[in-house]
Amino acid sequence: MATAQGQVVSNRVLTVPNALSFLRLLLVPVFAVLIVQRQDGWALLVLAVSGASDYLDGHLARRWNQVTRLGQVLDPFADRLYILTTLLGLAYRGLVPWWLVVVLVARDLTMVATLPVLARLGHSALPVHFLGKAGTFCLLYAFPLLLLEQVSTTLSLPAGALGWAFALWGTGLYWWAGILYVQQVVQLWRAEHR
Repeated sequence: MATAQGQVVSNRVLTVPNALSFLRLLLVPVFAVLIVQRQDGWALLVLAVSGASDYLDGHLARRWNQVTRLGQVLDPFADRLYILTTLLGLAYRGLVPWWLVVVLVARDLTMVATLPVLARLGHSALPVHFLGKAGTFCLLYAFPLLLLEQVSTTLSLPAGALGWAFALWGTGLYWWAGILYVQQVVQLWRAEHR
């Protein structure tokens, strides 16, 4: 199987990009503890390391021809887990409203609900849409900025404003991509049942 860029997707497990994805996953509980304990500076550092490794694992996978099926699952899973953990931690601390948690989790649950339909149609998942990547990108920037608002009195105002802008843009793009994804599933279903 090949990616959209023409690279071969392998079944390998032990690759540098996959190791970086595993590292990101291992840092999720560390981040969760730090944010709940109000260790915002350390939590921000863990998010920064995670963000850097997220960029690096994708870059290395493409550059070293180490794109793997496992990596294609691990990378977005780690992104979703960081988004959820950060969102829950910020909501727990009262830094974001619970309605935002509900809206973002509802979108992911909607996507999960399509998996049995896709499985019946012989698909494991559909390709990630650019809007979904853009929404995830915005959310992965929003939450560190909202955390930075708590850490720095000097940067509090611009960090908060940018953080909320990214959060709202990201939420909109996230749902837009979700709607397009559901439409694709419906089209596949209709094509199969004609």
